[in-house]
Amino acid sequence: MSATTAGWIVLLSPLVGCLLIALFGRALPLKAVGALGTLAILVSFVAGVLAFVDLQDRDEEARQLVSVGWDYAVTAGIDAKLAILVDPLSVLMVLVVAGVSTLIHLYSTAYMVSDQGYARFFAYLNFFVFSMLLLVLAANFFLLIVGWAFVGAASYLLISFWYRRTTATSAGIKAFVINVVGDIGLVLGTYFIFKHSGTLDFLGTFEGVKEDFARNDGDLVAGCILLLVGAFAKSAQIPLHTWLPDAMEGPTPVSALIHAATMVTAGVYLICRMHPLFEQAPAAADVAAVVGCVTLVVAGTIGLVVTDLKRVIAYSTMSQIGYMVMAAGAGAYFAGMFHLMTHAFFKALLFMAAGSVISAMAGTQDLDKMGGFRKAMPFTYGCFVIGGLALAGVPPFSGFFSKDEILLMVGDRGGWFWALYVAGYLAALLTAVYTWRMIFRAFHGEPVAEAKELEGGHLHHAEVHTNPATGEVEDTEVGFPGSEHHIAEQRVPMKLAMGVLAVLAVVGGFLQVPWTTHALESFLHPAFHDSALFERHPSDGLITFGLVLGAAMGLLGIFIAYRIWVVNPAIAVRARERFAPLHRLFVNKWYFDEAIDLLVVRPVAWIGRFGQQTFERVVVNATLVGGTSGLVRAGSAAVRAVQSGFLRAYAGLLLVGVAVVALYFLLQAS
Repeated sequence: MSATTAGWIVLLSPLVGCLLIALFGRALPLKAVGALGTLAILVSFVAGVLAFVDLQDRDEEARQLVSVGWDYAVTAGIDAKLAILVDPLSVLMVLVVAGVSTLIHLYSTAYMVSDQGYARFFAYLNFFVFSMLLLVLAANFFLLIVGWAFVGAASYLLISFWYRRTTATSAGIKAFVINVVGDIGLVLGTYFIFKHSGTLDFLGTFEGVKEDFARNDGDLVAGCILLLVGAFAKSAQIPLHTWLPDAMEGPTPVSALIHAATMVTAGVYLICRMHPLFEQAPAAADVAAVVGCVTLVVAGTIGLVVTDLKRVIAYSTMSQIGYMVMAAGAGAYFAGMFHLMTHAFFKALLFMAAGSVISAMAGTQDLDKMGGFRKAMPFTYGCFVIGGLALAGVPPFSGFFSKDEILLMVGDRGGWFWALYVAGYLAALLTAVYTWRMIFRAFHGEPVAEAKELEGGHLHHAEVHTNPATGEVEDTEVGFPGSEHHIAEQRVPMKLAMGVLAVLAVVGGFLQVPWTTHALESFLHPAFHDSALFERHPSDGLITFGLVLGAAMGLLGIFIAYRIWVVNPAIAVRARERFAPLHRLFVNKWYFDEAIDLLVVRPVAWIGRFGQQTFERVVVNATLVGGTSGLVRAGSAAVRAVQSGFLRAYAGLLLVGVAVVALYFLLQAS
């Protein structure tokens, strides 16, 4: 099978799965719905493997294949085609997206089984994966924008899946609005680039970029900055990040899907895919590197104080995506993609393990109410430890190699990139501290009542179902979470999915080990053959120093967390009191929500009220509508006044009219 045929199958399979479940899901047994949804994504993954094999059989210069399914519009200089680009970059994304999504679907077949919206959930999941695959396989800006918008719509559907829960619908709307801002940026950025290139096709645009644009050309920089707006919105980078923690209102498999394999990685992929443009506009690339660095540090500080289990992992996603965006901005493309891949493994694992704990707590997500689950949930604990070691960057777990690859490449740029290098290692220390704070608080210490109940062989169920964020009483009908709770210790599909991810989180980093293997770099080379930055290699001294420093940061962070939250918890209390202003800053998430509310939401709301209450009432109704209707009324009154009904009066008016016309023509003739 050719790589392009496999590419079309990758796209069609989840789309067909989505349609079948949407049309016939209610009539099918639950097991059939779950199996159909999972099988659809598994077929995509297998097709992705076939595309990978076909590419490997080709010469390196022949590994960028374009297939056109339909010419939507090729006229007036616009070449909008339904076309896919199959190359190493898109195939890597397909393997990561479809592979991890298959495991998340498998996990969901057990985790969501008691939910009244089971079929709807799998239809949405399939649509989400289809949208993401459309985005990564697009061969032109036209299809990229379509996939980009579909991903935003699918995220809204999934985040607000429990649509009778007010906090979920609010979170869905927030994610949708911020993503629409990103969509606008992407469309406008495309316009700036298309204006000069005259084509929507990626390869055509990249081929002529040096002829179409001077280095740091104003239009190109503006176009790339606008593309970054789209990337920052999708990948939750400052200041367009506030939707991501709130997105935890969706079911846990949704969190795993958004954070690990799909939506938040779209921005990183976009920058890497557009690398010829960013290398011709380095001013825009620098913006990406700086924003990614700022995001990873800010998110790390918030992760230190958040007490919601899923939100701790959410802020770690923001932080890790910051590493990737920084790498893409600094020209370390394969390092960014490497971390994207390993992050998908351990982040999906952590979310799945968190879902297991939350189910054991009957929906409670507050770390302050957890503790001592280590013996009650040994499998989940083991998965958390593996995911935590990978996230903390402890060797030889996957996150260690991928994160350090980024920092090595950033440090190799020299100059002001050294500041990013230092900040990256500082963020690595923060990552290890907040990750293991979460693990120690949930699994160590005195067991809570739910943990003791589980140790005794009984899974805790709440007497009254409530919203964990607000405490509002809820039922378990459609639109709310289901009545039962499912944990990995008792459910084979959940255990299988988490087990596979745990193995990948351990071994995934061995694809790219300094001085030993360069499998990923070699595979991605054809997609970046035109890059001036791709071939850089750090010195042996920098590599040695970086690896030692990275390992030290990870281990030191775990030691600090152990001292504070296991050995002597009073340290945390004293630190909170001594650094109260800093603690308030972190607890309030650096006041980004308040700043956006003050600078954007309130002015826009004021403009809306002004438009409705003043402009519409005074200008539109009173002046335009009222003035026009007044003229009509006056004219009507005048016409009614001359309609007397007497023939002599009409004859008199006719004579006057004829006299006026005759006088006009006499004057014109004189």
